[in-house]
Amino acid sequence: MGVMSSGDFKTRLDSTAKRVDGILREVIGRQSGLNPDLLEAMEYSLFAPGKRIRGALVLWSGELVSGQVSRDAEIAAAAVEIVHTYSLVHDDLPAMDDDDMRRGRPSCHKAFDEATAILAGDALLTLAFEILAKEVDDSDIARKLIGQLAESAGAAGMIAGQMADLAAEKAEGTIEALQYIHTNKTAKMFQCSVLCGGIAGRADTDQLRSLWEYGLNLGLAFQVADDILDVCGSSEHLGKTAGKDAKSAKCTYPAVVGLEKSRQVERQFADMAVAALESFGSEADILRQLPIALLERGK
Repeated sequence: MGVMSSGDFKTRLDSTAKRVDGILREVIGRQSGLNPDLLEAMEYSLFAPGKRIRGALVLWSGELVSGQVSRDAEIAAAAVEIVHTYSLVHDDLPAMDDDDMRRGRPSCHKAFDEATAILAGDALLTLAFEILAKEVDDSDIARKLIGQLAESAGAAGMIAGQMADLAAEKAEGTIEALQYIHTNKTAKMFQCSVLCGGIAGRADTDQLRSLWEYGLNLGLAFQVADDILDVCGSSEHLGKTAGKDAKSAKCTYPAVVGLEKSRQVERQFADMAVAALESFGSEADILRQLPIALLERGK
């Protein structure tokens, strides 16, 4: 079975990112009564240049299982991207990763101030659940989407990973600690993206199980690639401060197992992500291409 070329994939990802941006602008445009300064900080962070990979995963997964991109999937894609943006705003704060750059420009707390950045992140997080509750017509689908996003982003998901990531600084890194951090901090939101697409598309149990496996391994591959790029990439290429993981003594794959082994681990995760989509046939080629693109990104 052939897989689309890297050029075709990039074109498809770029066009989907533009679609996600359009959905986000519609969602923000429907909000009323917001403090102008708060709204400016929210929009500054939300519309910073980004690939919209998580939003694209929602749309592509929904289309895969239902043959079309539904309005529910569009709202779910917006919600996932909004939560992702909140996590970046808070992650950059001095008390967290303390990074002055994000997506190629000053972090929210540098462009505004710390208090505004905290409140902008809070507002974005809350908004994600508001739009799912208000704009998804089917109450059962809305409930499932809200539950999935809350579980993946919450205290037993992304937040747990962030806590473990902070605790691992200056401590001796282990494979077990790495797997826990990467699974929770990064992979669960990739899982959430494809599962929300599946839920919006009314996927059956077997389809959701395949998407669950794909999302987990894709997210793990993505985070290993990110760890590698922090070592090998430039700040300009990354859009954030390069070399920061080592300076902060972060628990990363290059720090624990070295660069070469990290590349092997990244390929293993990418291969497992591709394998998880076998039951979908050629219809899943766009999703298969993403882990392959990550391998190129990490070189």
